[in-house]
Amino acid sequence: MPHKASAALEQLNLAAKLADLKEDHYRTLLTIGAVTELLIDKGLIAPEELELKIRSLDSELDELISASLHPMP
Repeated sequence: MPHKASAALEQLNLAAKLADLKEDHYRTLLTIGAVTELLIDKGLIAPEELELKIRSLDSELDELISASLHPMP
């Protein structure tokens, strides 16, 4: 029986950690969204510039992931 209780407690702890991560993720996205809107509202960055940068970074990340999954011989 102690093993079942231990496993249940471990699952409960994991669920709590996941909930904390979700909250952190939400707060991070909210902050990024607010900063982005402020930069655009103040004319410091154009929405088109932001989209171009997002696409560029996404492409670079895809290349890095692909290279790490398929290293050259």
